[in-house]
Amino acid sequence: MHIHILGACGTFMGGVALLAKRAGHRVSGSDQHTYPPMSTQLEAEGIELFEGYSPEHLDPAPDLVIIGNALSRGNPAIEYVLNQNMNYTSGPRWLGENYLRGKSVIAVAGTHGKTTTSSMVAWILEKAGLEPGFLIGGVPHDFGYSARDGKQFFVVEADEYDTAFFDKRAKFVHYRPQIAILNNLEYDHADIYPNLQSIQTQVHHLVRTIPGNGTIISNGLDQNLESVLEQGCWSQLQRFSLGEEASDWQVEMIKPGGRELRISRGGEALGNLSWDLQGRHNAMNACASIAASVAAGVTPASAIEALASFRGVKRRMETVAEIDGIRVYDDFAHHPTAIRLTLEGLRRNISNARLLVALESRSNTMQAGIHNDELGPALVAADRVWLKAGEGINWDPQQALAPLEGRGRVVTRTADLLQQMKDSVRSGDHVVFMSNGGFDAAPRRFCDLLKDHESG
Repeated sequence: MHIHILGACGTFMGGVALLAKRAGHRVSGSDQHTYPPMSTQLEAEGIELFEGYSPEHLDPAPDLVIIGNALSRGNPAIEYVLNQNMNYTSGPRWLGENYLRGKSVIAVAGTHGKTTTSSMVAWILEKAGLEPGFLIGGVPHDFGYSARDGKQFFVVEADEYDTAFFDKRAKFVHYRPQIAILNNLEYDHADIYPNLQSIQTQVHHLVRTIPGNGTIISNGLDQNLESVLEQGCWSQLQRFSLGEEASDWQVEMIKPGGRELRISRGGEALGNLSWDLQGRHNAMNACASIAASVAAGVTPASAIEALASFRGVKRRMETVAEIDGIRVYDDFAHHPTAIRLTLEGLRRNISNARLLVALESRSNTMQAGIHNDELGPALVAADRVWLKAGEGINWDPQQALAPLEGRGRVVTRTADLLQQMKDSVRSGDHVVFMSNGGFDAAPRRFCDLLKDHESG
């Protein structure tokens, strides 16, 4: 079968393309911009890519067109597919009906931590010799790619974003997992969901798809998730928490910053985990991933041992470089809670060293000003903050930074931000770039400025 994918260079759709190719299909794809690293991954697999959305790319007609959720009516390729009455579907539906059927699916859902937790589960299963397949919205360092086929188990990042222009349900309703992690739940995606309750409805749709002999691993400290489960739960429910004895699974931070953890089940200590990650949020991610892996048949000792060698995910507090005593990080950030937990975790590890933060206001929710009241407090662990706020916002970014008491500055151009940071930084500082987009390659450009200064 010839499958053509519209939006092929996105992380999810690129993963679908790779899986379709591995399943034996002839695969081609189009995107507005065909760019690395996904374009190089796809081309290495023999997948032909086209720049732009010209209808010519669909002539002769493929057997099936898989449409990414970034495309909408008015797109020339979409209009051509509809006018020619072509066979089309969405990426999540194709994945669920054609690839995941017959596999033991482990789905990781939540507002925060999906990519990291999915990567942890996949790594635990890999170290246990189970050779899992996976589709993850990032690139785990331990694998080097975001998607692969595998044997019986398949780990999928269960995104709550909508499926396609013709299917406004969350992506995860298509996956029908046997094991599901519900990491946390907050209001996000203001361009799709009008309020928190609408997202809770989607999460409960996911809960409804999990079989009675399946397992739900849920954050016992999250009241928004508890409200979802109160609507009905028909599966085996296990809760996890940070130091909450009433939960089925518990994690304790033995050392400040979370570099050493103790994992317990039902109050019984199972072992300690020493690893390279940090922060309360990663402690919870670890606990959830261990619980899900044990539900899949891995021993707790093996799961803990596997995470000791887990190297994290690209762009999740990834150390980009250390130059002249200045450590530079790149972090995928889109929500005040994740920003706060990440910076608090780093602050505990660096003690009194200076922490400089550059944040790009890029997500639709952040651009809409939905989380303005939470943004400033999320950044208080930093000594200096630069907020890049683009055009078209109808809120006052400087007012949002008021809780920083003069430590925050608003800029509109990345070049100005980088120059100001270079003028302020000194040896011993920790510099974090936070964005859920490309941020105009700001981390790399900042490192180049530091190298130029060092060589000069």
